[in-house]
Amino acid sequence: MPEETLLEFAGVHTHYGDLHVLKGVDYSVAPDDIVVLLGGNASGKSTTMKTIMGTVTPSQGEVRFRGAPINRLSTSERVRRGIAPVLEARRLFPRMTVYENLEMGAYTRKRGPEFDEDLERVYELFPRVKERRHQLAGTLSGGEQQMVAIGRALMARPALICMDEPSMGLSPRFVEIVFGIIQTINRQGVAIFMVEQNAHMALQIASRGYVLQTGRVVLSGPAADLAANPAIREAYLGELQVEEN
Repeated sequence: MPEETLLEFAGVHTHYGDLHVLKGVDYSVAPDDIVVLLGGNASGKSTTMKTIMGTVTPSQGEVRFRGAPINRLSTSERVRRGIAPVLEARRLFPRMTVYENLEMGAYTRKRGPEFDEDLERVYELFPRVKERRHQLAGTLSGGEQQMVAIGRALMARPALICMDEPSMGLSPRFVEIVFGIIQTINRQGVAIFMVEQNAHMALQIASRGYVLQTGRVVLSGPAADLAANPAIREAYLGELQVEEN
């Protein structure tokens, strides 16, 4: 485990009634990390994200942020402390303008000079978002909406952004753009924890990764090691291993 840990899951179990979803999982994210969580359907990836943001409470174990337990904190308090989500399928407010959606990202903060600084930062990262700032969010393309969703998260001034399937529904061109932006944000000092089905792209930019199966972590380690693992290559990268005679 890194000496300095930003986010930590310690023996976390979660249940939906009698359904045992996460089964003693341990994760850690350092302040300079891009960490990817891989797994098939019903593996517990979405529940992991909900547990980070507080919409699911562990039945056992502890989630810590900056060393402090956050199991009982509300979602808004977690955002105040420095965790911001980029939700699956973007989840923008379609009848609000791009600018109004960005404003919503800063709802836990007092309005002041920092708001304008953060807005300019978003516009520098996403010139197209600036061009579309007066347009209704629901009229944007999928790639443009993802840019707004990431920009909205940045408006909270997070130390950690949790991304749920950031490449979902995007064209290959926009996937490359979004993953490049994720790297830029990370270089600017924001840690990234993401669930992603595009394992090939995710492992290229990640520092570390975890593989989740039926609620248990079955593999973890540096992203390069996971990308080279034959089981990962076959299951997630679509490469069948052929034995040489």
